[in-house]
Amino acid sequence: MSAERYDDPGLRPPGMSVGRIRAADKATLRVAAWRTQEGCAGTVCVLPGRGEFIEKYYEVVAELLGRGFDVVVMDWRGQGGSTRQADHPAKGHIDDFSAYQRDLEALRVEALEPYARRPFYALAHSMGGAILLDAAHAGRCFFERVATTAPMIDLCRLRYARALRGLARSLCVSGLAKAFAPGAGGPKPYPLKPFAGNPITSDPGRYARMGRLVAASPEIAVGAPTVGWVDAAFRLMWRFENPDFAREIFEPFLIVAAGDDRVVDTPAIETFAARMKAGRCVTLRGARHEILMERDPIRAQFWAAFDAFIPGAPAQGARAPDAAAAAGGGAPVALGS
Repeated sequence: MSAERYDDPGLRPPGMSVGRIRAADKATLRVAAWRTQEGCAGTVCVLPGRGEFIEKYYEVVAELLGRGFDVVVMDWRGQGGSTRQADHPAKGHIDDFSAYQRDLEALRVEALEPYARRPFYALAHSMGGAILLDAAHAGRCFFERVATTAPMIDLCRLRYARALRGLARSLCVSGLAKAFAPGAGGPKPYPLKPFAGNPITSDPGRYARMGRLVAASPEIAVGAPTVGWVDAAFRLMWRFENPDFAREIFEPFLIVAAGDDRVVDTPAIETFAARMKAGRCVTLRGARHEILMERDPIRAQFWAAFDAFIPGAPAQGARAPDAAAAAGGGAPVALGS
């Protein structure tokens, strides 16, 4: 499918319903939902990575609708159109990754259980994948199957990891948890930075589209992570290092890793997946971190793996119906306000 159809920031798959849900600690989360026109195969929840937002996934939403799925996308707390946890709107801050588990529970209770059509599946990226692995380990994963791209198991080629963990912890104890992490880039969102040398995607058209989305709606973007977010991420990734963590996850996971990932560590992902009881890892050669924002040949490999893994998706090699056409005319999903 051509990316050009989604270049205009105002062009979204039709039938979009937007609402807000509230987590147990009162954080407000923005959720968008679509219903496929007919023959629903279930609901796919798209759970983005750090710093991402609903609008970035319009193309993915249309492709899922074309496969016969209803779609729900949520902005995690601290990013997109959801509650910020710091005084600066460009700071995507949290104190502990357990906060994201409250977001997941709110999604289940307030959006999926009352309104969405079963079965429930998840498509998560990077941080979103790490959150779902944590939920599955704790027995709180309510999805039948999970597909995740480049999950945040460990950071790529991180030198002096132990020292950096200690530094992040020390800065938090010193009261600097809500400061931008030193050397991480400050408040400027990455889609507004030059394409050349970016670690995200090799597709210039999709990268430019991200920049236009942020330029059109700067309030949905965040910049570098805070010290507190980095400290929380280190603590979660440290738990992933325990070989028993992966072995204690029993839900089916499809893990799609990027062969040219410079954000998260692909060998660590492959090792983690090999330990899982019901996990499978596929590594895509030449792909950078954001596989779903990559060039068409790479994305086609992802969708082939997804279609073979998720029941109800088109058979591998079959062509899905035109996604934009499939999205039209469907009744929007009602969401709690």
